[in-house]
Amino acid sequence: MRNFYVAYSKWQTVSAILSWSHIVALLSVENDIARSFYEKECLACRWSVRALERQINSMLFERLALSKDKRGIRRLANKGHSIEKPKDLVKEPYILEFLGFPDDYHYSEKELEQKIIDNMQRFLLELGRGFSFVARQFRITLNNKHFYVDLVFYHRILKCFVLIDLKIGMVNHQDIGQMNLYLNYFKKEEMSADDNAPIGIVLGADKDQVLVEYALGGISNKLFASKYRLSLPDKKLLEQAVSRFMP
Repeated sequence: MRNFYVAYSKWQTVSAILSWSHIVALLSVENDIARSFYEKECLACRWSVRALERQINSMLFERLALSKDKRGIRRLANKGHSIEKPKDLVKEPYILEFLGFPDDYHYSEKELEQKIIDNMQRFLLELGRGFSFVARQFRITLNNKHFYVDLVFYHRILKCFVLIDLKIGMVNHQDIGQMNLYLNYFKKEEMSADDNAPIGIVLGADKDQVLVEYALGGISNKLFASKYRLSLPDKKLLEQAVSRFMP
């Protein structure tokens, strides 16, 4: 109760939507800016207590803050995570601890995809606001050759398809080129008149930042390469990385 008084000295500012269990979870966040962000997102997305705790434990605020300057971090605290452009959709890294792979297990891309399908509700929570699942292994046929997009979503805020290609190893330039092909196909064959251009995310266990930078150079499509982790991030390392950008 003392912590509640210190964090919310003006109790009238606490939304009636939040339960006491929500508030207890929020009080576990020591940083005022991060707590404000989680509160705004919890209200906007109507997270359950379990979902809120998961986002706090996966350090969603710190992962989003890494790509922003001090002004952007203040905006996170004041307004939550606003989605205005394709880059706002992308996290670095994505945390997929809910898939439950043992640390020493060597999984295949097929197994990774199936685990995501089996845990789609949690995966949508990790992707963020506005995603709707469309298809898995979406087939594209060109000159009698078949290609398959691992996961296809539609984003209702940006009004566009979002294509995700899964890689169990490091993202390479061939993966970038393949996703660019998928995006060109969707722009020509799948978009409706009121859709915006599709977004592509190549999601791998690792990536070579320099190689990815050169592979993406000159590509006009909205294409991103990001990493995923199968365990929760190191809290201290992330906090240290973000602290130099904090207001």
